[in-house]
Amino acid sequence: MKKIFFSLLVLTSSISAFSQTKDVVDIAISSTDHTTLVAAVKAADLVATLKGAGPFTVFAPTNAAFDKLPSGTVTNLLKPENKAQLAKILTYHVVAGNLDAAAVIAAIKAGKGKAVVTTVSGGKLTASLDKDKVMLTDESGKTAYVVAADLKGSNGVVHVIDSVVLPK
Repeated sequence: MKKIFFSLLVLTSSISAFSQTKDVVDIAISSTDHTTLVAAVKAADLVATLKGAGPFTVFAPTNAAFDKLPSGTVTNLLKPENKAQLAKILTYHVVAGNLDAAAVIAAIKAGKGKAVVTTVSGGKLTASLDKDKVMLTDESGKTAYVVAADLKGSNGVVHVIDSVVLPK
């Protein structure tokens, strides 16, 4: 029994150490649910930036989140002539700093139910709690929910969200 427990402990430690060697971009690349996000990050030439020292907090929309956008939106944004607009949208999903779930919830409680964060693009996102889920509200009032939290990387943390948030 002790041998099995020790083996599980070593395996868990190895997985944890391995995940810490991945940066926030590598975390997205390794996810089959984030292929659209990865394509967008590449099209906007943000790979090198997001592989930088950070720390970054990335609210990463899933493929299904991008699918909720009006038809043709993603295809249009991926065109070279729309690179600046795409970069603004993507950097609206990034906050400087390492805001794990505990820090986000603490900020919401300290803010009496709301925490406003400034994104890398310069816009504002408002985090709040809807029952037991963290909800993000963009500058237009549209919302996204965190569906997976604390995917920790070597240069920050990734939180998976179910909708794309958009700057004004």
